[in-house]
Amino acid sequence: MARIAGVDLPREKKVVIALAYVYGIGRPMAQKILEGLKAQINPGLRVKDLTEDQVGLLNAFIAKEFKVEGELRREVSANLKRYVEINSYRGYRHRRNLPVRGQRTRTNARTRRGRRRTVGSSAKAAAAAPAKA
Repeated sequence: MARIAGVDLPREKKVVIALAYVYGIGRPMAQKILEGLKAQINPGLRVKDLTEDQVGLLNAFIAKEFKVEGELRREVSANLKRYVEINSYRGYRHRRNLPVRGQRTRTNARTRRGRRRTVGSSAKAAAAAPAKA
């Protein structure tokens, strides 16, 4: 099994698709990586058909040219911490788990804000309480 940047690539997929399993490498970046290797690896080749030399070449090229996996995750989290520390608007939105990039919150934004929490009395509470006569 090919291991690139600490990630096991799926054996049955083509190299250009499998490289996208690495955090920080998408499909366009994977295509550029394979073009950057000057046709030493065919993009249509399956991961299981890669030789050890080709895997080593890929690993070395990615490590030298790009930030991926742990290093990239650390940089992103450091950037978020910086926004929070300097009390910027973006940091405020991150701290409060609200959408950061100007989306509306009156409706939608459920992915970021989480499940609805009903405020006040609910229909269930009213039905459960016995009516006084």
